[in-house]
Amino acid sequence: MCRNIHTLYNFEPPATNEEIRDASLQYVRKISGFTKPSQANEEAFARAVEEVAAASKRLLEQLVTSAPPKDREIEAERARARAAKRFATA
Repeated sequence: MCRNIHTLYNFEPPATNEEIRDASLQYVRKISGFTKPSQANEEAFARAVEEVAAASKRLLEQLVTSAPPKDREIEAERARARAAKRFATA
């Protein structure tokens, strides 16, 4: 999976429409191989992003869990700590 696509489910506050669209854009970029499509492919690319975003939003709304929501700040700090450890210079 693309490193820029992050888990959006079970966070407090919930994922925004913009976060869902950004993840959808990254997904479509990854599978199409285009960072920016040509004019000939622009309409199909944009439509794919919107369709993936709509499907993702429906999925996030329908998922259920008994786990408490994760705090975005705590998870971000954990990610920074992992990155610092992973990319630390020797």
